Amino acid sequence: MDPLTQGVLGGALPRALAPKKHAGLALLLGLLAGMAPDLDVLIRSDSDPLLFLEYHRQFTHSLLFIPVGGLACAALLHPLFSARAGLGFRYTLLYCTLGYATHALLDACTSYGTQLFWPLSQQRFAWNNVSVIDPLFTLPLGLLLLLSLSSRKALYARMALVWALAYLGTGVLQRDRAEAFGYQLAASRGHQPERLAAKPSFGNILLWKVVYETEDMFYVDAVRTGLGLSAFPGDKVAKLDVARDFPWLAPETQQARDIERFRWFSDDYLAVDPANPQRVTDIRYSLLPNRVRGLWSIELRPQAAADAHVSYVVSRAADDATLAAFKRMLFN
Repeated sequence: MDPLTQGVLGGALPRALAPKKHAGLALLLGLLAGMAPDLDVLIRSDSDPLLFLEYHRQFTHSLLFIPVGGLACAALLHPLFSARAGLGFRYTLLYCTLGYATHALLDACTSYGTQLFWPLSQQRFAWNNVSVIDPLFTLPLGLLLLLSLSSRKALYARMALVWALAYLGTGVLQRDRAEAFGYQLAASRGHQPERLAAKPSFGNILLWKVVYETEDMFYVDAVRTGLGLSAFPGDKVAKLDVARDFPWLAPETQQARDIERFRWFSDDYLAVDPANPQRVTDIRYSLLPNRVRGLWSIELRPQAAADAHVSYVVSRAADDATLAAFKRMLFN
């Protein structure tokens, strides 16, 4: 999730467990350590635009790396904060490790994919029960943590943890409702999906993007999971077939290899961008949950050298019509 949410949750856990005399430091150390795993975004290359996709949410997000990450944070933060306040290193290590430990599990609740068991496995876990940015999740967490700090009462930090678990649990229930309705939509069209997934749209767990796959197509719909269930039928697009869609692309070229790297990252939710036949888009994310066009794509060049990489393209601009359509679906 976003760094603010990661920091707030990272600070809440050690604050909930620390004695009153350690309250402020436990919160600060947990907050900073809770954000630290995302420093992996600094691993990138000017010549290889997909390198950061391979390393973001990789080793720094592995559950097996938590002791190492906690120790690294403690080694850095202890002389800066704890030692000056007279806090022993073992407490610094404990609070940093607790904060660090919250990060990967929270990230796995989103749709992006987190390698929880690297290096034993490169599987990307995505539980799809909260958006990567969700103010309804973050704001109560932050408010309760501020109350805990100002009142010096751990109760509010514990309430923050209860709120986090309750919201994420509600997200699981909402996801399951959206998926069940997605199967009903598929059946109404005479389809038997090979796989189907529901992913929260931006900033909420009320409106969901449901994607299901048949033998050769992806179907995308928006599903609103309020007191009742309603659908906003959307796009369909052919699944990526490299030989068909890019007949000029030789399999031994770097661009062909980059497609396979992008396929791994996107869990094979790939299609040619309907607006640009030279782009392969990740259809898991879009500005409107019933549309195919993804927030990020790779762009190929027919005349590129054999060792040339693809370009990585991000499309996040939303016009007034798109925002209005999103609001209509969200508020029904």
